Amino acid sequence: MASRRPGVILEVGTRRVFASAVDWPGWCRPGRTEEAALGALTVYAPRYAVVADRAGVPFGPSPAYDVEDRVPGDATTEFGAPGTVSTVDRAPLTAAAARRQVALLRGAWDELDRVAVEAPETLRRGPRGGGRDRDAVVAHVLAAERSYARTVGVKYPEPAPGDTDAIESARAALATALVEVSTVEPLVGRGWPARYALRRIAWHVLDHVWEIEDKSPPG
Repeated sequence: MASRRPGVILEVGTRRVFASAVDWPGWCRPGRTEEAALGALTVYAPRYAVVADRAGVPFGPSPAYDVEDRVPGDATTEFGAPGTVSTVDRAPLTAAAARRQVALLRGAWDELDRVAVEAPETLRRGPRGGGRDRDAVVAHVLAAERSYARTVGVKYPEPAPGDTDAIESARAALATALVEVSTVEPLVGRGWPARYALRRIAWHVLDHVWEIEDKSPPG
């Protein structure tokens, strides 16, 4: 899979476009145009390679992409998050593909755990993140993930930042649900299909990991 051109979904809004790699959950970047979004995906490939390495998944993508779908953006897109489910997201996942994508999600979680310890507590101010410092960013990710988990039928109390046992228990429940799915339908009622859930959850984790890294004072 790493030797072929990565497939991408382009979510096209009026002010921004998100390019999301189909088989690499979390490798997703925005730009003002399709070309800019794809360019940002390339720029972030080395950073995503760290996630793939943690997951034990070979990563050596082509610098060119195959656009598998274009979908219109919505209010979530304009706000700054990939928010539209593509027809590609509704394709079934094999058991092996689900395990691989969940491994990449776990790689993203490992990166969040790393920056939660290694990054400075106080971050530089800037346009991303609403002025939050490190611990507040981590708490935000945990809170959002609890809401995301409900879209695939997983419910758990929101773990407190630093409560490693509760965080791992929540992640294990979510990972198990996503590994076991093979249907093209959402896991619950009006929830998210598994492919979309994987890429949206991993995007949110890594977007904030990279935010923390980018806002960490030098030295």
